[in-house]
Amino acid sequence: MTFDRERETYIPRIVVIGGGTGLSVMLRGLKQKPVEITAVVTVADDGGSSGILRSELEMIPPGDIRNVLSALADVEPLLGQLLDYRFDKGNGLAGHSLGNLMLAAMCDITGDFVTGVRELSRVLAVRGRVLPASDHSIVLRALMEDGSIVEGESNIPKARGVIRRLSIEPKDVRALPEALEALREADAILVGPGSLYTSILPNLLVPEIAKTIVESNALKIFICNVMTQPGETDDYKVSDHLKAVRDHVGSELFDYVIVNNGDIPEQVQSKYAEQGAKIVPLDLDEVTRQGYKVIADQLVLFRTYLRHDAEKLSQHIYQLVESWMFKKR
Repeated sequence: MTFDRERETYIPRIVVIGGGTGLSVMLRGLKQKPVEITAVVTVADDGGSSGILRSELEMIPPGDIRNVLSALADVEPLLGQLLDYRFDKGNGLAGHSLGNLMLAAMCDITGDFVTGVRELSRVLAVRGRVLPASDHSIVLRALMEDGSIVEGESNIPKARGVIRRLSIEPKDVRALPEALEALREADAILVGPGSLYTSILPNLLVPEIAKTIVESNALKIFICNVMTQPGETDDYKVSDHLKAVRDHVGSELFDYVIVNNGDIPEQVQSKYAEQGAKIVPLDLDEVTRQGYKVIADQLVLFRTYLRHDAEKLSQHIYQLVESWMFKKR
């Protein structure tokens, strides 16, 4: 924690780990709180614009980093839309987002991806730090229940099978030193929300990251997805998400689990069922039996898609962290 002389209070240092849309939604709420945020983001993406840039420019995939930068940027809404703008025509341009291309350019200008992210963060007045889990891209491999192996982050959900085990290549990839430092100094470590096997676990499978989290005395919180994800977490309950993390990391990581227990309208459930997604049920007895404390609340909003209520979720997180810090003083 750091002491804010102006407010005469301690400011908690929070590290969030993951990738994808869910993480970005949460960060839009969390950045409004008096906290220092460091986001540690997956480097496993190999689809779409990120996959093309990763392959052609031999760079870290920028898509998840871009989403987080956009969420934490203190800029006009129009500039945020500009970062996320995706070209739909033009040879070589179609499918690319402007933000991804800006990160590729900054990587080339500054000489490396991490420095490029740091400089773009400064330009965008990002509230906090955004760090890749490693300065090397990783490849995901999923061992399926039928014994087959599916390679590549973008291919795993498409296989629509049951994942038995996830691994990364190279297995001994080094974590970014700045990410490890942030974890060691953190008052709280948040994991999720996001795709369990393609956004969350890829970070935790980086050996130094998992080890550092296990050894940390920080408050550790898991934010569970609201809906299952076809090809990843079909029929998963909350406890299944936690078990998957434990099985891959080798130990219990979390003190608290934050879950949605609010009603979701039938018409919304039907819309998601068409894609093969269902509500993640809270099996409270099993989760508490495993030793986790549970915060359950109405945490979703529905517009075009179901999303976490960023304001309410961040309030729960802040209250937990504030209480934890008070006990430590």
